[in-house]
Amino acid sequence: MTMDHRVTQIAVDGGQSALRLRVLPSGKTGTGPGYTHGPEALSKLLAAIGTAAAEAELDGPVDVVALGLTGYPQAPGAAERLAADVSQLLDADEVRLTQDMVTAHAGALPDGYGVVVAAGTGLVCLAVDRDGTWRKLDGHGYLFGDAGSAFAIGRAGLVAVQRARDGRGPATKLAETSLDPVTLYRSSTLVDDVARFAPEVLRCATEGDPVAHEVLVKAATDIADTIEAAVAQLAGEGPVPVACVGGLFTGAGEQLLAPVRAALPARAQLTPAAGNSLDGAERLATGPLGTYADLIVTYRR
Repeated sequence: MTMDHRVTQIAVDGGQSALRLRVLPSGKTGTGPGYTHGPEALSKLLAAIGTAAAEAELDGPVDVVALGLTGYPQAPGAAERLAADVSQLLDADEVRLTQDMVTAHAGALPDGYGVVVAAGTGLVCLAVDRDGTWRKLDGHGYLFGDAGSAFAIGRAGLVAVQRARDGRGPATKLAETSLDPVTLYRSSTLVDDVARFAPEVLRCATEGDPVAHEVLVKAATDIADTIEAAVAQLAGEGPVPVACVGGLFTGAGEQLLAPVRAALPARAQLTPAAGNSLDGAERLATGPLGTYADLIVTYRR
């Protein structure tokens, strides 16, 4: 008697706030802790993948795992070693490992052409041309980049709080927060803590606070500048689909998208995202890599 072989793929979206895993074709899901910086980052990442796999009731060997990670290792050979470790952890024949900007792009623009801006705690942009050439913009981290991100908005809001309290800046509803920004210096999750103040900035802007509104406009301008630079990388003069994805855009909606749209060049056409980063990871796990092949480290045992 012949036994049927049930093909199993796994899609993983590893973000800063959480790690999400989807088993295919069952559709079962699991979650784990998000990425944290530090010397034990990769071991914690593997543990998070294991936690999510257990929650999704993964049982048996896996054919392909595709992962898009915020904490994609940059050191020479590190990505290959991580892919091998994931293969061992999940008993997987093949591991496809890439940055979260790639899975965000693959999920948002299934045709593979255009610009995707992924904004949450941080911000990164990926432009992919019709011939498969690509360009990454920003994603330089909270100290040197991530312009327009939730961290950038939160930080600007907290600076405004301190200026108002000192009398060095204009009065603002933001200063009504009970938070003392200086205490965040001691936090082991400083970046995430600062980013969590962004919704307060958005709320105060909605209520007509001019300082919060100025912070929002600055973020929108920064995002539009990044999109404009990305569109300029693509050949031709025709319209370019641009998708804005991630928790920041989900939470802010038109409050942020409207000023971004108003500041964009004519070629940039804001387009609703077809899916999210986990959907993008699923696409890379179940189909050909296509235009993303050069952006993916593949490990086969």
